[in-house]
Amino acid sequence: MKGKMIVLVLIVLFTLPVFSSDIIPGKPQEKPIALVGGTIHTVTKGTIENGVVLFDKGKIVAVGREINIPKDAEVIDVKGKHIYPGLINAFTTIGLIEIGAVRATRDVTEVGLVNPNVRAEIAFNPDSEHPPVTRSNGITMALVVPTGELIAGQSALMMLDGWTWEEMTLKAPVGLHIYWPRMTLPSRGFMFVRRSPEELKKEVETRLNLIRETFQKARAYKKAKESEIQKGVPYHDTDLKYEAMIPVLEGKVPVFIHANSSKEILSAIEWAESEGLKIVIVGGADSWKVADVLKNKGIPVILTNIHRLPSRRYSDYDEPFTVAYKLYKAGVKFCIGGEGGYYNERNLPYQAGTCVAFGLPREEALKAITIYPAEILGVADKVGSIEPGKDATLIVTTGDPLEISTQVVYEFIQGKKVDLSNRQVKLYEKYVEKYRRLGLLK
Repeated sequence: MKGKMIVLVLIVLFTLPVFSSDIIPGKPQEKPIALVGGTIHTVTKGTIENGVVLFDKGKIVAVGREINIPKDAEVIDVKGKHIYPGLINAFTTIGLIEIGAVRATRDVTEVGLVNPNVRAEIAFNPDSEHPPVTRSNGITMALVVPTGELIAGQSALMMLDGWTWEEMTLKAPVGLHIYWPRMTLPSRGFMFVRRSPEELKKEVETRLNLIRETFQKARAYKKAKESEIQKGVPYHDTDLKYEAMIPVLEGKVPVFIHANSSKEILSAIEWAESEGLKIVIVGGADSWKVADVLKNKGIPVILTNIHRLPSRRYSDYDEPFTVAYKLYKAGVKFCIGGEGGYYNERNLPYQAGTCVAFGLPREEALKAITIYPAEILGVADKVGSIEPGKDATLIVTTGDPLEISTQVVYEFIQGKKVDLSNRQVKLYEKYVEKYRRLGLLK
């Protein structure tokens, strides 16, 4: 048995390099860079034709037509191209999973139901093959979210280029993630265990009680730790789970509640109000049904998995595609997130594009993957639009990023010029050359 374990360890050690990206991260900006002649889509302050974006030391210095460009600046001609702020994916597990079928590369879910101390940024793999593929389509930042059955842990907003997780972390923690108990029986799907309504009700109540109990204990722990400074009060042992919840109880970190049905959303809102917590709804498939409640209470929604089937047999085929438009019409704050996976996250702009095809104004769709997620995630002072003083996190494209035919030609993350090559590009070039040598391509 011991010999088999040694062999297994050696196999894992020797195969780990196979799962690592060999793309070199960009260097910190060494001199001013001016993007000249392109169409600037600032997102918040209109569009500037034939404009200039000047940035230095990772920050945007000036935006406009008449800009004084320093003599030592690197001037990049982007005439005929378009400049956008870097896109933000507000829901993904990228960097936490490399190959789903290989257990050693999955670090997305912790054991147990209550894990508020789990931190996504620490588990993030900076050498993953997935970030290069994702960022080549303009996604420069991603909210990396731990998964679980109840209280899963805390998310982090990661920049998709860098040597280490510390270097790539833009903000952490962003929120504490709770996966609200499913309150409706699934209508289809072989993966779901069939349960009676009574069994479902009992399970839901058990899990809701566990959430309430966890927050009650966290408040008691917080009170005990605060009382330690008083004379005669004994020291209270540190508990990492409850320690991680103190910023949440103080209102410094919001709670991201994953809920889809209207029943789940309303239940989550009622609980959050009883606890006095700031929340964000993640998923939100039925959020349009309770849009008036969300608007009145100022609760934002991160819409996820736009490209999916309707959740009910009797629903219209295009229901998932129209949720964004309905929230927009109702005045609810929202953004568009990814599928919550790790390998298709490059398709984020196309999910926003689908929403445009089903009613959402194009300008709103662009905001839903730039400035709106920046606002919801608490980083709008740094990213999400092209304005002086913000991070120079930008993309230069051949056209509208919501269109599949558009290509990203330049990308900068905090002023660093990012290598846009990736494993898929290299495989494409490899087989183009193969068929060229066979005389099948010119």
